[in-house]
Amino acid sequence: MKTNVISLDNQTVGEIDLADAVFGLPVRADILFRAVNWQLAKRQTGNHKTKGISEISGTTKKPFNQKGGGRARQGSLRSAQFRGGATIFGPVVRSHAHDLPKKVRKLALKTALSAKAADGKLIVLDAAKVDSPKTRELAARLSKLGWNSVLFIDGAAVDGNFALASRNIPHVDVLPQVGANVYDILRRDTLVLTTDAVQALEARLK
Repeated sequence: MKTNVISLDNQTVGEIDLADAVFGLPVRADILFRAVNWQLAKRQTGNHKTKGISEISGTTKKPFNQKGGGRARQGSLRSAQFRGGATIFGPVVRSHAHDLPKKVRKLALKTALSAKAADGKLIVLDAAKVDSPKTRELAARLSKLGWNSVLFIDGAAVDGNFALASRNIPHVDVLPQVGANVYDILRRDTLVLTTDAVQALEARLK
């Protein structure tokens, strides 16, 4: 599949052939859902915690006699039914991460790229570079291009000036190709790949 290569000034500077094995797959929502769910689960800190009865500070004495008082029997003032008592089956510190096979992760990334290409939201840029790290200048160029929500994926490394200029613009993300992931691709409206990123992704995913 052929597509035009443009510059940040919105000038067509060439043409590139995108591999159908990476950018031309059918869109599978189930695969994308699994990948996003896996990423978000890994990101959870899992540090929520409530105290069980063994962790509550307080007396271990039986509150009152088992029999003869006319009240319901109680074994501890630290039980859940008393104020300041334990929480039953409350959350504990744990990892929410779960496994996802490498083949599924790879397929999900290719599917996300293909989904953007199918929607016409995939742009190929000659280079994501600017002469100076000026946010105002880059924001003006992106506004002219109509890119309000955009993810830039560069080659092995991101240009320093471009990274500095873009990091304070809302809804604009910049990643090296090694950081390309399903969640970030789907959360932005437009996906912009540099020619270096296209070559690297095709070599990585074919």
